[in-house]
Amino acid sequence: MAIDLCNKSPAALARTDPGAWEEAVPSEAAPVLVDDLNVDQRDALNFAYRTTLSSVDPRFVAGDPAAWASDFGYALNRAAIRLDNRTNQELREQALSHPDAAMREQALFEYADRDLPDAIELLEQAVLHDANRELRWDALWAIEKLGGPHALATLTRFSKDADPEIAEWSTLFRSELQTGDPAFDGRSGKFTPGRTFDETIYLLIHCDLYVRLDDSNQHWGKISLAPQGLARIYGQAHACPNVETREKQLVIAKTISGLHADGSPHCDNYLFRGFTDRTRRDRGNFFFESLVPRTFFKSGHADDPSEGTRQASIGFARYGTWHLEPKFQIREEAAIRYVRGRFQGWGYVNLARIAGKTMDEVLLPGNGVLSTLHDPEIGHMTNAFILGTFKGKLNDWDNDGAIDLNSRDVYSTVDGEIDMDQDGVADRTGLTCCDHTTLMA
Repeated sequence: MAIDLCNKSPAALARTDPGAWEEAVPSEAAPVLVDDLNVDQRDALNFAYRTTLSSVDPRFVAGDPAAWASDFGYALNRAAIRLDNRTNQELREQALSHPDAAMREQALFEYADRDLPDAIELLEQAVLHDANRELRWDALWAIEKLGGPHALATLTRFSKDADPEIAEWSTLFRSELQTGDPAFDGRSGKFTPGRTFDETIYLLIHCDLYVRLDDSNQHWGKISLAPQGLARIYGQAHACPNVETREKQLVIAKTISGLHADGSPHCDNYLFRGFTDRTRRDRGNFFFESLVPRTFFKSGHADDPSEGTRQASIGFARYGTWHLEPKFQIREEAAIRYVRGRFQGWGYVNLARIAGKTMDEVLLPGNGVLSTLHDPEIGHMTNAFILGTFKGKLNDWDNDGAIDLNSRDVYSTVDGEIDMDQDGVADRTGLTCCDHTTLMA
């Protein structure tokens, strides 16, 4: 998430030529004037401008400091040391040549997070040449995060990519930079009847993991986790709403691949509840929280009880906006086509487990667990503050030219219970995460 802070402080603007905005738009394209925007677009643009003020040096912002100087993540980002000690040259090389797509992507995001002057050029090379489809659209997201005319011009180059998903992601990110709102192509949608959820939205999640290195509270470490790296450790997440209940609850269904010896997915579901503001017909602004029972592994590695376990309640918060697509109808309601927002929670990182390890050895399935500060036995072990951003868009997963609304396999009931055969009935009442004792039996 700290990538979002790059190039946006007055100091960064003072030392970097941002370029001219006209350079970000092809010469054959007509410029979009502020006066040509509708009221909602102007409001969104003004809102996007105002929200960037929270990322700049507080000395340059007027108003109550309680409103703009209280971002814990921003404070930690300025103080933390990087736990990824690769050189810039190593990152450049691995971003383009590492055999593991998740590690290529991790190098890209780490490089962008360092705010290096050629970061957008490196990301562009990855979008142009990488064979991994997800890395390509994640790299486009990193370009948007860096922002500015250079990012806008680069995103524009991919708006007619041969892969429709790359083309739509680039158009979406470009539109967000220009107006604050996403834009989509004209493909039709496809709903699959008989599924537990009306939509299964694949989430891109980028987070900063800030780790307290000692009890003095003066030493912090940081790992900026790219979407595929985060999914490898904590699980690939899908947002799973149903139209009747989406304004007050939804399930985030996660699966970790490669954790169980038998090859089965590790399932980890979270039922979120909260409020949604529907004062606009085309979107919903939400704030949701989750509180779920979990086995806490004192080893710091999921499914490794070698150092003991503890049953605890784990909390997490997510907030943001979803955008509706009137063309995609589910029981006479518009489907959610796109969601974006922020999240935060707590975790435990076993520092002894990662000390002296390469990033290849750190980014392993389950090599990090969520935690809580409130449990009397394990609260003191909580040493990581997790926060970041997420985006999710409906995609065409089977390449038939139609957007798939709910075709993704998620192993959850509407209440977040494990449902491996996806029949809508819990495999075991109340179980929301794979039971490691059953797997070991």
